[in-house]
Amino acid sequence: MRTLIVSDLHLGSASRADLLRKPDLRGPLLDLARQVDRVVLLGDALELRHGPARGAIEAGQGFLRELGQALAGREVVLCPGNHDYALLAPWLAQRAEPGRGDGLGVEQRVPAEQATPVLGELAEMLRPAALTVAYPGLWLRPDVYATHGHYLDCHVTIPTLERLGIGAMNRVLGRPSESLRGVADYESVSAPLYAWIDAVARQGPTNPALNGSVTVRAWHALGGGDSTHSAPAGGWAPAALVRRRLASAAPALRRRALRHAFPLVVGALNRAGMGPLRADISPSELRRAGLRAMGEVAARLDLGDAYVIFGHTHRAGPLPGDDESEWRGRAGARLMNTGCWTYERVFLTAASPEQNHYWPGSCVLLEESGAPRLLRLLIDRSHEELRAARAAR
Repeated sequence: MRTLIVSDLHLGSASRADLLRKPDLRGPLLDLARQVDRVVLLGDALELRHGPARGAIEAGQGFLRELGQALAGREVVLCPGNHDYALLAPWLAQRAEPGRGDGLGVEQRVPAEQATPVLGELAEMLRPAALTVAYPGLWLRPDVYATHGHYLDCHVTIPTLERLGIGAMNRVLGRPSESLRGVADYESVSAPLYAWIDAVARQGPTNPALNGSVTVRAWHALGGGDSTHSAPAGGWAPAALVRRRLASAAPALRRRALRHAFPLVVGALNRAGMGPLRADISPSELRRAGLRAMGEVAARLDLGDAYVIFGHTHRAGPLPGDDESEWRGRAGARLMNTGCWTYERVFLTAASPEQNHYWPGSCVLLEESGAPRLLRLLIDRSHEELRAARAAR
C-alpha cells in the first residue's frame, strides 16, 4: 500500500499561517494524493486551540473536500495531535471508563462516524474517501509506525509552556516523566492539560499564552534565534529590523536582564521538580532536544528499531547535512519528521527555501518496501509567494 503522510496543517490558524487554506497552494499535495492508496493526516490537521472548532472546520473544509475527491474510494486516516486532540477526546474518555475496552495501546482504530459528531462531520466532508481515526498512532508497515509526536513534550528539555504544564501534572499525579512506560501513562499526564486548554478554546479566541505564540516571542526575546536557521525571513524583517522591533517592545536593559535571569529560572524549575530542563534554546538544541525526546518516547512505547514518523516540532528531517546519528532513538528507532504546512516567518531566514529547515510543504511518502522518503513539495515557492498567500483574505 502506498501511503502519503502529512502533519501540522493547522487549518484554521488565527494567524492565517495555514497554507492549505489557499486553493492555489494545494495543487502539489493533491496531485500526489491522487497517486497513493491512503493519506495519513498525522496530527494538528485542525487548529482547535485558537478558538471554537467551527472556525477551524470552516477554514479547512475547502481542502478537506478536495482531498476527499482526490482520494475517492480510498482511505484518509486522521491521527489527532495536541492541537486537535479535542476531536477524539470524548471517545478516549469513554474508552477509559470501566468495562469499555482494554487499556490503550500504541494503536486504537475507530470509524470516524462512531467516534464523535465532529469527526462524523469531517467524514462527510471527505467523501467519497473513507475517514478512519487512529490514536495515538498507527502501524503503516510492520517496520513503520506513525504518530503525531506530542508525547515528546513529556521528555523535552526546552522549557515551553506545554512542557511546564506537563511537568506540573507530573508533580500533582506523582508520575515523573522517567516513570512513564506506555500510552496510558502518557495520557495520564497530558490529557488533563489538553482538556483544560480545549475547554478555554471552546469559549472563544484564546490568548498567546494558550495558542503558543507567547513561547515564540519569549524565545526571540531570550536570543534563541541565529542568523542561519531562525528569525523572520525575507526583506520585511531582516535581523536588524527584528532587533529594532525587540528594542521597541522592551528596553535593552530589560532584555539583557531577562537573558541573565533565564538560566536561574530554569535552575529553580529543575529544583522544583519540573524538569529536567536546559537553558540552551539555540536552534540546534531545539532540534536535538526534540529528537532525543522522540527517541525516548519510541523506546518507552517499545517500538524497537522501526521507522518512527512524527511531526509536532515542524522541523522536517533528516535533511541533507543533518547528522544521521541524531535521528536514531536510544533503542534504535529511525526517526523521520514530516515537517509542516504553516508559513511561520519567525522560524525562517531570507536564505533559499532549501536552506530553511522549517520551510512548509513537506511530507513523507511510504512505498510497500524501502525507506520512507521525505518530499518538499513547496520548495520551488518563494518567500514572496508564501507571504502573499498568508496575507490574502
